[in-house]
Amino acid sequence: MEDLNYQNSGSLSQDYARDFIKSVYNYMFAALTITGVISYIIGTNTELMASLFMTAAGGVSMFFYVILFSPILISFAMAGGFNKFSFGTLMALFVIYSILLGMSLSVLFMAYSTGTLATTFLLTAGSFGFMAFLGYTTKTDLTKFGSLLYMLLFGVIISSVVNMFLDSSGFDYIISLVSVFIFTGLVAYEMQMIKNMAHQAQMDGTLRQKLALFAGFQLYLTFVNLFLSLLRLLGNRE
Repeated sequence: MEDLNYQNSGSLSQDYARDFIKSVYNYMFAALTITGVISYIIGTNTELMASLFMTAAGGVSMFFYVILFSPILISFAMAGGFNKFSFGTLMALFVIYSILLGMSLSVLFMAYSTGTLATTFLLTAGSFGFMAFLGYTTKTDLTKFGSLLYMLLFGVIISSVVNMFLDSSGFDYIISLVSVFIFTGLVAYEMQMIKNMAHQAQMDGTLRQKLALFAGFQLYLTFVNLFLSLLRLLGNRE
């Protein structure tokens, strides 16, 4: 009887874990879909893009900068309001973030061809899928590896700011190359963390929902950043 109870408990734990990971990917894919659709609609309509982002004099409108920086504020709001906000509020902020990011990424259609964007997206999806599988199946603890990657990411951010003044194409190439390595590695690290989180059966329903949403948000951001890094590295500008 004890063995049967143990088996039932283990089976239930596995079901909880699968449901958690499924929810994580549902949130991620939903956000990517929203961002992609919004970006394509605006990016392929020059009149709509001009009306949203350009002034009558031909300069960049203030609305563009609002769209560009608002997602940063929303991400801070989500992190700071994790315990205070309801799941519905966090979900609404996630959707708004996805829409705003889609609007800001629409400018990519001005710099790259649709074919280049599509090819880079497929390459990103393939790399992401492989590294997610690796992170889920590996028995190696990636905690130290993840810490190293986040330190490198901080260095890349500083280097990118410096290169805004240097305007060095060679330095930009190195930054893009390192960024691809960082975000590819982060996929495996984050997937392992999500797997470990999924097996914490003591979490209540609301907490599990919030954590799944945030995990989906994290994977979504990693996917987008990997896509942008690959695009800078491999994409041919029009």
